[in-house]
Amino acid sequence: MDTCIRHLSNGVSLIASDTTWIEDKALQQLHTTAQLPGMRQVVGMPDLHPGRGYPVGAAFFSTEVAYPALVGNDIGCGMALWQTDLSSTRLNLDKLEKKIGNIDLPLDEQWDEQRAQLALPVSGHEHSLGTIGGGNHFAELQQLDQVHDADALQALALDPKALLLLVHSGSRGLGEAILRSHVDQHGHNGLLMTSTAGAQYLEQHDQALRFAEANRRLIAERLLHNLRAKGQPLLDINHNLVSAAQVDGVSGWLHRKGATPSDQGPVVIPGSRGDYSYLVQPLPQSFSLYSLAHGAGRKWLRSDCKGRLATRFSFDQLKRTQLGSRVICEDRGLMYEEAPEAYKSIDSVVGSLRDAGLVKIIARLKPVLTYKRRGCC
Repeated sequence: MDTCIRHLSNGVSLIASDTTWIEDKALQQLHTTAQLPGMRQVVGMPDLHPGRGYPVGAAFFSTEVAYPALVGNDIGCGMALWQTDLSSTRLNLDKLEKKIGNIDLPLDEQWDEQRAQLALPVSGHEHSLGTIGGGNHFAELQQLDQVHDADALQALALDPKALLLLVHSGSRGLGEAILRSHVDQHGHNGLLMTSTAGAQYLEQHDQALRFAEANRRLIAERLLHNLRAKGQPLLDINHNLVSAAQVDGVSGWLHRKGATPSDQGPVVIPGSRGDYSYLVQPLPQSFSLYSLAHGAGRKWLRSDCKGRLATRFSFDQLKRTQLGSRVICEDRGLMYEEAPEAYKSIDSVVGSLRDAGLVKIIARLKPVLTYKRRGCC
């Protein structure tokens, strides 16, 4: 257990096994972040990797001030897991791939009632609701592959024979606009949270969280509609956010940048599109800032991926994975950037969390069909 919890310096920790891929630049960014005014504790997760100035796959706890730049430009990015009424047995991938259709374009009038029910404030970004976006965002049909804790699975009312739908997306352009407005006014400085500026950011941030949650719901409902299926949400968790918290009796602000909350019940930690995902029961601990890894974590820079992979795999070959699943993506650049080889092993990431005493594994999930971007059809 102790081998997966590394205390790097005063207030700086890393949760990772000796075999987990961690870049030096990510560690440098972690140490730099720890020097910010008011920062008390920072923790890197096993999916830690460099970001734009600040690391991704980490949690940060500060007092009095909060840092919008640590949350980043995709406020509310996270995961929603739905159970469908589609059977995971006797799968016909050709039919699934055809029926799942195209959800890249904005919602049309038939979805007006669903949008109205969400009661979101007007933001100017409503046209992007129900769309996945780029980067590492996706929607994926999955099937139960291994059960590790049958009682926990039953408590979730999860049917082991049903196809699951995992949606990963965020607040789209809204979160980016909020961060850009903040940086234009305040740079990367922290905000005193008792100030007018702090209260204003927090209000906008909370609106973006609701937007992101609504976006994931509409993505799921669009795909279920195309598949002529019904579904019910099992969980929805945000990975990029800041919230008031108490850590070891100290009140402050807990930032998560690509980190899964461990104090909100079961969560899914996904691998790359060619790897498994894990449904886990978190074991909340203050030394991890009540946080977990949010996925496999990048291993390669996006700009390096095509050069590394183009001679090994054709574009069409990347649409099939070693696990037998398929990938829907007509963006050639994105297909190479998001290749499984560009990510860490999910077994290493989840294994580090388990060995650190932070999770119990409930089940392993296997990808069936991953939707990235279909393009205009």
